[in-house]
Amino acid sequence: MLSNTNHGGYFLYHSIGMYPGKEADLASALTEYAAAWSAPDDGQWGYVLGRRQEFIDLWRQEINAPEGTLTTCESVTDGLHRLIRALPEEMLRGKRVLVAADCFPSLHFLLAGLAPKLGFTLHTVPLSEGKAWVEVEDFIAHWGRDVALALVTLVTSTASARVDLAPLVAHGREMGSLVGVDITQAAGLIPFDTQAPRVDFVLSSSLKWMCGTSGAGILYIDNTLIPSLSPEGRGWFSQDNPFSWDLDAFEYAPDIRRFDGGTPSALAAVASVPALKWHAGQDRAKLLKRNRQMVARIISRADALDVPIHSPRDPDARGGTVILRLSSASEAEMMVKALGVEGYSVDFRGPLLRLSPGIVTNPDAIEDLFDAMSAALRR
Repeated sequence: MLSNTNHGGYFLYHSIGMYPGKEADLASALTEYAAAWSAPDDGQWGYVLGRRQEFIDLWRQEINAPEGTLTTCESVTDGLHRLIRALPEEMLRGKRVLVAADCFPSLHFLLAGLAPKLGFTLHTVPLSEGKAWVEVEDFIAHWGRDVALALVTLVTSTASARVDLAPLVAHGREMGSLVGVDITQAAGLIPFDTQAPRVDFVLSSSLKWMCGTSGAGILYIDNTLIPSLSPEGRGWFSQDNPFSWDLDAFEYAPDIRRFDGGTPSALAAVASVPALKWHAGQDRAKLLKRNRQMVARIISRADALDVPIHSPRDPDARGGTVILRLSSASEAEMMVKALGVEGYSVDFRGPLLRLSPGIVTNPDAIEDLFDAMSAALRR
């Protein structure tokens, strides 16, 4: 395992992101939270809700979300569940919901369970023939006027394939469908703007390239859609004035706050603020350029070892991860263990070896990693 002072062999940004000073920043934020929450006064909520709002505002800045359109959730799965259950009942009944076979599995599990309850058909677009990901044209070929909602994965976790969002959104508008985007594997590295093209909702966690903590998810909903939504989990914070306690006069807030429900959970947001502030101060173009340079080195070394690439080779069609395909799941597991002994953090899914170099990754570690891989393959 890597020591706390040496993260140069860290290639796990598809899982948990790191940045210089993360441990100290996180410890400081939680220490400050502990002091505020334990103070013998009534200032706790002002502090906690202020930090939660700072988290929201930093995310709004990250994806160009207008005020009143973004809130917190526990995870992308939680955010999608809340959005789906808030839709008018007639919107999905008798219609199709469209997802790709390379979507995040947790979202598929959720939709498959909701389909019989809400009366829609879940349609899963299969992988393109001979490809490890779903192509835009294949997604569109399955997208008719009976699709009420389509969920698009901006960058897949299984191949690091990045979709061209513009034609998908344009087709969705023509079909009269709601279009949502899961940006989890892209946020913090691949530029994304909720307004270009304009989408109906966005889901993400703060893990991975954003370098935040678990439990700090976000749900963005376009402000033209929000008024038609009635979240099931409504509570005092769902109102414009949370302190309006007239039991017979409940009314949803006019904006995204209608999704806030009861007393908001804020600790994950508080803990993630330092990472989001660090990101806000970075040159995003330089972060992406650095990643692409390292990924190019990984691909070059993999080609030299004759290890198949399971991701798009075109940088503009790929996220920040490059995935290698080994001969079997057992070989991939062996490789992860062998590299771990040498101080390199990578992981695997079946026969796929995932490498995601980020800001703390030492570019020179790539050469040493592949030397270790070569030796392991010979053994």
